Amino acid sequence: MSVAALRRATRETVSGLPREFWWLWTSTLVNRLGAFVATFMALYLTLDRGYSASYAGLVAALHGLGGVISSVGGGVMTDRLGRRPTLLLAQVSTAVSVAVLGFMHHPVAIAAVAFLVGAASNASRPAVQAMMADIVRPEDRVRAFSLNYWAINLGFAVSSMAAGFIAEVSYLSGFLIEAGMTMVCAVVVFAKVPESRPERTAAEKGADPVGLGTVLRDRRFMGVVGLSFLVALVFQQGAVGLPVAMGSAGFSPADYGLAIAVNGVLIVALQIPLTRFIERRDAGRILVLSSLLAGYGFALTAFAGSVGAVALTVCVWTLGEMLHAPTQTGLVVRLSPARGRGRYQGVYTLSWSVAALVAPLMSGFVIDHWGAGWLWGMCALVGTAAALGYATLMRWMPAEQPVPTVTPADAKPEVSAA
Repeated sequence: MSVAALRRATRETVSGLPREFWWLWTSTLVNRLGAFVATFMALYLTLDRGYSASYAGLVAALHGLGGVISSVGGGVMTDRLGRRPTLLLAQVSTAVSVAVLGFMHHPVAIAAVAFLVGAASNASRPAVQAMMADIVRPEDRVRAFSLNYWAINLGFAVSSMAAGFIAEVSYLSGFLIEAGMTMVCAVVVFAKVPESRPERTAAEKGADPVGLGTVLRDRRFMGVVGLSFLVALVFQQGAVGLPVAMGSAGFSPADYGLAIAVNGVLIVALQIPLTRFIERRDAGRILVLSSLLAGYGFALTAFAGSVGAVALTVCVWTLGEMLHAPTQTGLVVRLSPARGRGRYQGVYTLSWSVAALVAPLMSGFVIDHWGAGWLWGMCALVGTAAALGYATLMRWMPAEQPVPTVTPADAKPEVSAA
């Protein structure tokens, strides 16, 4: 792609979105710039505190368990209290709990506070996704989700490199910096982001409410959630399995930070031009391809004996991540009725939260008992299963048609295979 074409694609990608979206985008960017703890937590527990990989996996699993509980709770709060109050409460709670975690030394205390951090941080996700769907026109949502995903990874590219070097100086500094920057996010939301929850019409007030049972009975949507869990289980290994495996192989925290930073750098460099490609392609094929790239990208780690080789494997599964994230999110939004958007987003977020709970336990157990090679082989199998699942599920999707903003209480939302 020429420079002129890249500039044109960038201009077309960022134009026409509302001001409120950009303030929310800014909050996301600041949050990810300070996201140090998730990057070095496994190294902190195994190298600095001297705990086993299994204990590190247990702590990460408790962090994930907190997210499992708050995913649904945050979704319900998003619909009942509103997007903005839920987001503010989640961000302030995250800042406080992350700061406290840095001062914990007893293994039980570390595990307990990690659970609180997971619960607080994950509660914001349904609110952010619902707010973006509220304020952005349907035809612009894939672009908006891609840009938000780009901001997440721009921050991640910076914070992951910084985390490795901060860890070699002071782990506590990383906890405190993340807490401070999360509080800045809360200030941005409080000052600049208005409430976006749609007002209920007279017809909606008389209709049956969209409860969690409505979401769970939506078979198409729950199929997407299940497949999302499989893919998330693979992608979680970049944060839990990969650092432990590299530490066991003799790599330093800085080595891991540099290797995983490739993930964020590639997304920052390629996500915007790739968005134009995603918008014009069949969603089912993209989801199948991205699942295979994720599974086999991690499988290649079994053959990586240097930092450079690990970085090359990161390139493979990062391409899968770039294809999967906005496509999957766009599909979820099209399946979600506006008046139940928080609950739908909460259940979708639950797939990633459960993966965050299961993945650390799985990776810690497998590495401790069988070695990292078995973990990477399992990633290939899970990625293949997800690809086959998407290929099957997308055949059940109806042909593309306009999606109503509000779905009748007694009907399932329609979705198209883009």
